[in-house]
Amino acid sequence: MPVFTDQMGRHIALDLPPRRIVSLVPSQTELLFDLGLQKRIAGITKFCIHPAEARAIKTIIGGTKQFRMEVIHRLQPDLIIGNKEENYQEGIEELSRHYPVWMSDIFGLDDALAMIRSIGELTETRTQAATIAQEIADGFAALTAHPTHRRVLYLIWHNPWMAAGKQTFIDDMLQRGGWQNAVTESRYPELSEADMRNLAPDCVFLSSEPFPFREKHIAHVQAIVPHAKILLVDGELFSWYGSRLRHSAAYLADLRLRMQT
Repeated sequence: MPVFTDQMGRHIALDLPPRRIVSLVPSQTELLFDLGLQKRIAGITKFCIHPAEARAIKTIIGGTKQFRMEVIHRLQPDLIIGNKEENYQEGIEELSRHYPVWMSDIFGLDDALAMIRSIGELTETRTQAATIAQEIADGFAALTAHPTHRRVLYLIWHNPWMAAGKQTFIDDMLQRGGWQNAVTESRYPELSEADMRNLAPDCVFLSSEPFPFREKHIAHVQAIVPHAKILLVDGELFSWYGSRLRHSAAYLADLRLRMQT
């Protein structure tokens, strides 16, 4: 039986090819569909909104932070795919006592490309995975030649205000887009309005997820940082690290043009 090492350094033995896959992460669920594995996906989370029909045709196993163990046991998966940041340790440890669980751990584009290729190995879709990874890599290679050096505050939550800091996938996307992260703290710090003013960003990105920022929030943020340009941005194209990355480089390029107007 082949043994695979996941991105957390864990080893799993797996019969190939897996026939009953449970995905615990939305971006990786979309990747599985794009690899042509629809018939082999047994269960997904309630947050797996892409492709649009996914939740209607697949069994829902709960959320990313609260699994319905009885549903997963009923599905009897032969492979579970999760993520260190998006899933909860207790649930992963429980599932690992019963099933092969392969975990991703994503901090930047290189990790995402490695994950895509690894899932291709796990599911015997190497050619399809390599094609997706190469398309993503080519898109970002064309993007990196035009840095803007603008300092961006990327907000992910309201009440309290929270931002994407260093050591996050979003930070890597900002850098690849040519921007500097105005936040120097790691992970997702809470910010007061005074903190936001002191950061003095050139631009504030209001993400569509996990908090659904809308037009009505722009005036509030503008009052806090009056000299900054405020833009609503597509959080999926900044934070989903699966096959959706095929669209991210072009989106970042378009966003830079919007910032110039």
